[in-house]
Amino acid sequence: MKTMINETQNEISTTNSRGNNKMTKFKKIFKNEKGLTLIELLAVIVILGIVAAIATPAIGNIIDNSKDKAILSDAASILSGAKIAMTDGVCATGVATVCEQGELTGYVDGITKGTYSATKTDTGWTVTYSQLGILKNAKYSTVKSTNPVTEILLNVALQE
Repeated sequence: MKTMINETQNEISTTNSRGNNKMTKFKKIFKNEKGLTLIELLAVIVILGIVAAIATPAIGNIIDNSKDKAILSDAASILSGAKIAMTDGVCATGVATVCEQGELTGYVDGITKGTYSATKTDTGWTVTYSQLGILKNAKYSTVKSTNPVTEILLNVALQE
C-alpha cells in the first residue's frame, strides 16, 4: 500500500513538473507581449474615422431616397383614391373631374402632411400634392417642377 501511494505521488509530481514547464513557457511568451503600441492604436482610430466618413453620407442618401419614395407613394395613393372616389360619384364633375382633399378623406388614409387633389381630364389623371415640392433627389426634379404631376410621370418616378 505504501509503495502504491509513493508511486501515485511520483506520478503527480512528474505531471506537475511537466505542467509547470509548460506554464513557464507560456509565461515567457506572454511576458514579452506588451499590448498595443500607441502607433497601432492611432492606426485603428484613423481607419475607423475613414470608415465613418465614407458611411455617413451613404446612410444620409439612403434616408433621403426613402423619404422621397414615401412622398411619391403618397401621391400614387391619392391618385388611386381619386379613381375610386370618381367611380363612387363623390368628386365634382364637369369638363374635368376634380377630387379635392375633403372629398378624398374616406379614400386616402395615412396622408397627414400637405394639401392634395386629383383631376381627370380627357388626357388622363394629374395629381397636385404640396409635398412633391420637397423632393431632394435630383432624379425626381421633373416631378418636383411639374406639380401637378401626370399619372404617367408619377409611375415612371416610382419605378426608378
